[in-house]
Amino acid sequence: MRTKFALLLVFLAFFSSAHALEANLPPVLAPEEEQARAAHLSAQVLTYYHYKKVPLDDALSAKIMNRYIELLDPERFFFLQSDIDQFMTNRDNIDDAIFKDDLSIPFAIFNVYEQRYVERLNYARDLLENGFDFSQNESYTLIRDKEPWPKTIEESQDLWRKRVKNDWLRLKLAGTPEATIRETLNKRYSNSQARAYKYKSDDVFQTFMTAYTNSIEPHTDYLGVAAASDFDISMKLSLVGIGAVLQERDEYTTIRELVPGGPAQLSGQLAVGDRIVGVAQGKDGEIVDVVGTRVNEVVKLIRGEKDTVVRLDILPTDAGLDGKHRIVPLVRDNISLEKQAAQKSVKIVKDGETTRKIGVITLPTFYEDFDGRRRGDKDYRSASRDVAKLLAELKKDDVDGIVMDLRNNGGGSLPQAIELTGFFVGKGPVLQQRNGDGEIKVNGNKRATALWTGPLAVLINRGSASASEIFAAAIQDYGRGVIVGEPSFGKGTVQTVVDLDKEAGNATPELGELKMTVAQFFRINGGTTQLRGVTPDIILPGFLDEEKLGESSFDNALPWLQIKPADYRPLGEIKPILPELQSRHNARAAKDKDFTRLVEDVNELELLRKQSIISLNETERRAERDRQIARLKARESADGKGSTSPADLVFREDGLQADERSLSESLASEKALKEAKDVILDETVNIVGDAASLPKVESAKNN
Repeated sequence: MRTKFALLLVFLAFFSSAHALEANLPPVLAPEEEQARAAHLSAQVLTYYHYKKVPLDDALSAKIMNRYIELLDPERFFFLQSDIDQFMTNRDNIDDAIFKDDLSIPFAIFNVYEQRYVERLNYARDLLENGFDFSQNESYTLIRDKEPWPKTIEESQDLWRKRVKNDWLRLKLAGTPEATIRETLNKRYSNSQARAYKYKSDDVFQTFMTAYTNSIEPHTDYLGVAAASDFDISMKLSLVGIGAVLQERDEYTTIRELVPGGPAQLSGQLAVGDRIVGVAQGKDGEIVDVVGTRVNEVVKLIRGEKDTVVRLDILPTDAGLDGKHRIVPLVRDNISLEKQAAQKSVKIVKDGETTRKIGVITLPTFYEDFDGRRRGDKDYRSASRDVAKLLAELKKDDVDGIVMDLRNNGGGSLPQAIELTGFFVGKGPVLQQRNGDGEIKVNGNKRATALWTGPLAVLINRGSASASEIFAAAIQDYGRGVIVGEPSFGKGTVQTVVDLDKEAGNATPELGELKMTVAQFFRINGGTTQLRGVTPDIILPGFLDEEKLGESSFDNALPWLQIKPADYRPLGEIKPILPELQSRHNARAAKDKDFTRLVEDVNELELLRKQSIISLNETERRAERDRQIARLKARESADGKGSTSPADLVFREDGLQADERSLSESLASEKALKEAKDVILDETVNIVGDAASLPKVESAKNN
């Protein structure tokens, strides 16, 4: 079987070299030596040290094959059934190949994928010449992950005809002229096609290793050298660069945002919308053309050592494609990613004649500069240090209650979650960990007293995971505060990072890292957040899709388990006041027009998600669009306000992809959403205000 696949790889290489210019095919990609070494070493580490200890055998090999194909073509738009049949002849051979340092199987599959990708998009562009008849009664399947693979080229072409027809109809319903529709879609498919020519062997290897690691368990991942660097940056909230957020738009790396106080902003020579067309190192290095280069590759060229010079060749935002360029030299510096750090605000709640102040701490992630801490850096950055400062400031503001906003906080440092819990409960256990051998260890903090003993709420949603769930669960088990929002993600596993280069004794980074599951954590009450997450005391609506986001959406997630409770003593009695808090919330929500509209939007969005098949008949689609527009216009006529929810972008659908709108439009839309009323946070603040008015919580505050 492996001989047959090797012949296929040789055939593709020959075909590409002989006909690349004629057929405009993407280049054939081949594995590199260090990638084979990294896969082999990863297999050894995962087999012996992972929490599940899953051997790399024929059974796992078959799972890897299925997941790899799924990652490449999740909606089954590109491969034919005959391709899949060919691939599956090697489904039991991946394990043997990895141990023999042979990655020809996944690379051969990827090369077929690239070829199919280009072929399908060529066909899509050809379809734009004649347009479509929208009076026919036919439909298009939106969700295709369980649909059969097309058996023939004709089936595939009919599938793509419907896909392009749907893209065209969406733009037409938004009032886009036919000529503009044709231009927009041709550009869209052309840009998509261009990506096939930018893939590198690292992309193939990363995808294959993701298929391998995720086939063991959802939260085990391989991080290539670049990905490992990005992970380190996200944990310490700093990097060395120029302080600009970049985005790829129409083959140009475009400045999307300038970080305040960064070299780019301080230079006064760069603006949002400027395009980077070249990058040079040092004061006199040669300028490298980066037009058409992937943005992550451009970022690599721009980042570097502190106090070194990088020169940018800039095409200004207001210049045409043939406009005058300017060269901007910048000195690289440390950039602090403040937007990802903890932040505070103070909200005012009125209850009759009484006014209360509620402090809100928003924590996007549980970050920690591990290297800084190891070095003994007195000013190293961490979530707990920042939150401690914010709590001190809020206490000076004499707030009556605190909201910890952990929405979309996907976790981070486990020690940080433990330390932050101590700020609200003092000394005591926070979680229990069980390793792969079944040994249980209780983790807690030794903080003598809590930093805040007053009314507390923890706001979570489906995007709150891991360390966020540890924190929320501990607060709930101690009865220390009220948990508000949506049921959380359900990730109850602990990961560690294994540096493969250290394992191999390499002096320079070549092999990457493994983020590997080594334990499962349990609540101090003996339950676990795994699979089920944390269930809020007071449930509020949300827009995230529970079926597609969360541990329960994975087909190989670890099960929910229970062990003995830890030795702990609850600090407060939230349960007795929950009925009163719920009653006040219900009464307030029924009268709050914004909250009612939010519920309406959430329900409407849920109906849209359940539409797996959509009509391609213009009359039917226009009727549905008109219904949504009429609903939103009714709001505007009622009080001059439209929808303030993220669902508004769906209901006012314009048929465009994010990068097809002008940069100014995109930024304005994001700004409007950020400035819109946060109905969920406001209601959580009200709930804390209610808690502050009840005697039990007031007495806890005065302890």
